[in-house]
Amino acid sequence: MRNSHVRLNCGITMPLIGFGTYSFPNDRKTTEIAVHNALEMGYRHFDTAKIYGSEPAVGKAINEAICEGKVDRDDTFLTSKLWGSDHHDPVSALKQTLENLGMEYLDMYLVHWPVKLKPWVNYPVPNEDDFENLDLETTWAGMEKCLEMGLCRCIGVSNFSSKKIEWLLEYASTPPAVNQVEMHPMWRQGRLRKTCGEHKIHVSAYSPLGGPGNAWGSTAVVDHPIIQSIALKHKATPAQIALKWGLTKGSSVIVKSFNQERMKENIGSFDLTLDNEDIMEIEKLEEMKIMRGEFHVNETTSPYKTIEELWDDEI
Repeated sequence: MRNSHVRLNCGITMPLIGFGTYSFPNDRKTTEIAVHNALEMGYRHFDTAKIYGSEPAVGKAINEAICEGKVDRDDTFLTSKLWGSDHHDPVSALKQTLENLGMEYLDMYLVHWPVKLKPWVNYPVPNEDDFENLDLETTWAGMEKCLEMGLCRCIGVSNFSSKKIEWLLEYASTPPAVNQVEMHPMWRQGRLRKTCGEHKIHVSAYSPLGGPGNAWGSTAVVDHPIIQSIALKHKATPAQIALKWGLTKGSSVIVKSFNQERMKENIGSFDLTLDNEDIMEIEKLEEMKIMRGEFHVNETTSPYKTIEELWDDEI
């Protein structure tokens, strides 16, 4: 696929379409089969996280494909994420992730949320007394250590607002290469894309279709009449239009479907071209953030007393 990679500020290239492996509950066999199918179709970027529980399945499928000579490790791009409970020791957390994956290194390691949790909090929705004081400077120093030790090739963040990016850059020796955030035609991240662009930080879009199929997700994006009419015009599907919009904005997109037809359809979004009229129509869509992260907000122990504080009013 032409123009299918982006060069990051750390010097490595990343495939622009990533295959997301979050599913709840995570079924190991289903995930392994999905990753095998994705590799067959040409996906080379795989996105996992400690909290997804999918690291062992992703690693096993990729390692099998490598052993069978179908792909080289160098041709695959693997992203995982530091959960809040591991902020005190990113190096040990990444070593555990590599063990789960059966890999020697990650291509990208991201701070999953700007939230520090107590060390035993290995579940996605923290309780009120699970939070600790956020010390991002120490966390980032740990991430930089992972990089120095060769445990990963690049480091980045996820769910960071413009303000948090600026704050991180004040003390980072190595800037984040990526900020992975919710982004789709109904949550366009204009301000954040501008901030990240100024600092050469690549914006990677999760839930680029609005997360349909997830408990918290919505079909509002793919069901939107404007998206549907653009799809009709291009003889494409609404999902392809939404993904192509993200790619047109210079972002990578992390798509999450284990359905083979949809997996083919998603990767087919590369072949589309949207014209200026399409882009202008999409710019008119009302905006709504779907993954709001309310579970990281409370009035007592969280560093974020309100949802506005979590996103620094970018909501």
